[in-house]
Amino acid sequence: MKKIIMLCLFALVATGASAQKFALIDMEYILKNVPAYERANEQLNQVSKKWQAEVEALNNEAQTLYKNYQNEVVFLSQEQKKSKQEAIMKKEKAASDLKKKYFGPEGELFKKRESLMTPIQEEIYNAVKDISDMRGYSLVLDRSSDAGIIFASPKVDISNEVLAKLGYAN
Repeated sequence: MKKIIMLCLFALVATGASAQKFALIDMEYILKNVPAYERANEQLNQVSKKWQAEVEALNNEAQTLYKNYQNEVVFLSQEQKKSKQEAIMKKEKAASDLKKKYFGPEGELFKKRESLMTPIQEEIYNAVKDISDMRGYSLVLDRSSDAGIIFASPKVDISNEVLAKLGYAN
């Protein structure tokens, strides 16, 4: 009796699973073919380099203060030593704070990336959703980010169709 129930259950699951349609996209491939994404990346690189230079400048100032302190330490009074040490620590803290402000988890670079990339990602998502609704896909996986996909037939990859929907026919 158990075997019959298990067989019926398996048949029901198999029938339900076969009705599901799915597709794959390659998000890396799509993004490489969207010019707005390349422009956004270039903007992020430029702003990142500028901010990194500011942080490095403060770090260099702190290092210079420290080297000067080391050279003069034997000639300084306790009060002067303390004053110079405080100035060095203040400069190091300023560099650290600036780095956190620009590159921290909620920093300016994160906000800039989000403001530039979110519209592009939403546009891609909407194109994928439209194609999925039109074709009846229940599931669309990103093959570029999922290491669990060992093989996928090119027939189920809709990346070029997404690009065409976005206006970047390949």
